[in-house]
Amino acid sequence: MSIPFWCVFISALLIYIARAPVAKAMKEQGGYNNHEPRAQQAQLTGLGARAVAAHQNSFEAFMLFAVGVLMAHTTQTQGYLIDLLAIIFVISRVIYLFLYWNDKPSARSAVWVVGILCSLLLMLSPVYRYLVMM
Repeated sequence: MSIPFWCVFISALLIYIARAPVAKAMKEQGGYNNHEPRAQQAQLTGLGARAVAAHQNSFEAFMLFAVGVLMAHTTQTQGYLIDLLAIIFVISRVIYLFLYWNDKPSARSAVWVVGILCSLLLMLSPVYRYLVMM
């Protein structure tokens, strides 16, 4: 499996890792409400609320990243730049989670921009592949 595909796999795992502090926060609220977990999560504050938001944002970020990797793959755009963009995306998402959990909004937003740029550049990779081949 290629590096970008491994990065897609890791990014999929990060979606659920992002949610890890939610379980602890729900337990502190009197236990997990399996009847209405989303209503319970909506009442969380602090780390629990930030973890829910990080989890939701991870879904959003994953979609663009996966599409970017697939666009590069289906157009046979390969090489160190594609690998590097995928790796930087994963690293930025790991850092993003820690910054979100630890309530560092400015740094978190800057790291989010890095990740989104990686996704967009992956999506545009067929264009610059074409330009290089001309």
